[in-house]
Amino acid sequence: MIKLSIKLCFSILIILSPLSQAAIPAGNGLYPSLAPMLKTVNPAVVNIATYSTQKNNNTPLQQDPFFKNFLNTPDQQEQKHQQSAGSGVIVNAKKGIIVTNNHVIDNADEIQVSLIDGRSFKATLLGQDPDLDIAILQIKATNLTAVKIADSSKLEVGDFVVAIGNPFGLGQTVTTGIVSALGRSGLGIEGYENFIQTDASINPGNSGGALVNLGGELIGINTAIIAPSGGNVGIGFAIPINMVKASLAQITEYGKVRRGKIGIGIQDITPALRDMFELKNGQMGVLVTSVVANSPAEQAGVKPGDVILQVNEQATKSTGQLRSAIGIKKIGERVKLTLLRNGKSQLVTMKIGAPQRVQQNVNQLHPLLAGAEFENTPNGVMVKSLTPNSIPIYSGLRAGDIIVAANKYPIDTIKTLRMVLKQNPTAILLQLNRNGGSLFIVIR
Repeated sequence: MIKLSIKLCFSILIILSPLSQAAIPAGNGLYPSLAPMLKTVNPAVVNIATYSTQKNNNTPLQQDPFFKNFLNTPDQQEQKHQQSAGSGVIVNAKKGIIVTNNHVIDNADEIQVSLIDGRSFKATLLGQDPDLDIAILQIKATNLTAVKIADSSKLEVGDFVVAIGNPFGLGQTVTTGIVSALGRSGLGIEGYENFIQTDASINPGNSGGALVNLGGELIGINTAIIAPSGGNVGIGFAIPINMVKASLAQITEYGKVRRGKIGIGIQDITPALRDMFELKNGQMGVLVTSVVANSPAEQAGVKPGDVILQVNEQATKSTGQLRSAIGIKKIGERVKLTLLRNGKSQLVTMKIGAPQRVQQNVNQLHPLLAGAEFENTPNGVMVKSLTPNSIPIYSGLRAGDIIVAANKYPIDTIKTLRMVLKQNPTAILLQLNRNGGSLFIVIR
């Protein structure tokens, strides 16, 4: 019996030790609890409901003056319909600034914000960043509470985290977990992906909510889940707060986000490429495939075949991470790249440049395909020619490629291609037939 008690106590100590090391205060003086921290954070997390206005269309018979009086048919009336429910986080209590996901409020005619104390306010949309899936709202209210903001670059896999939001419209809910992975990209969820992955339960309605550390500091904005069964399976994603802060600063100052470019084409390093470029086994980085003429990268001396190891001394292991690291910088801001060239490391500095304007003409299929000419073939639309230094070339398109699908729609003629491309002005997904093989490329 004594041995059993010792083993039981030892097991309890093992289970509680990680929480004890995390310095969680005791809720009732006996057991570790998140309650003291949540009392300071919960008031900063809000519920968001969006509404759209729709007209009730009467039939032609009901609109006829005679039948309208005879049948006592009312005039057309506008009705508000709730579109979605989500979450948001107050980041500036004095100004009433709230961060949420863009997909929560997109296309809404009215945005309603509810606080944990029962108050409700109509919100003003200050600006949107669809590429990052961030929107900034503002409410006119007093006695608000803002959450403290952490440095998400200091996160490590295994850190304890807490997700707070409004899942399924139930109301404010708290779940816990750990950071499962960092730098997740290539998911096709957003234009700029560098997600925090967590097993803290995130469900529909949690979008825009807070992911905080055990100190109650905001480290991310919950945005997406992988849910093959329709519910949470322990794989959720949050946008790192450092990326959010960059959009927040630009939207509050300019009303929009202006992202710059450094003028390079990039590619993830595969085992085959690692061998061909004689990189060390396990060498991580991003391969430069092309450099735009007169771009900041060319002026700084970047060359095709260089491997980018770091951006501002932060390791860059994938194209998604690199795009995100550059994408959060302001135009004109300086950035340092650590390159590997012919086995030797070197440091280059450059300014983020403004994106090149693409002139669109009547005959052009899409502004992102400027410089490309096409012709119909029995197998699909063939790329006839490409202008040097054009966006299609740097995105990987080649003369002779056959476009068989665009944005997941089958393509048989240039007319069909033109119709499909009108649906998305900012990005194109092409499925190609090249030398008998099939591949996909994305042009942004």
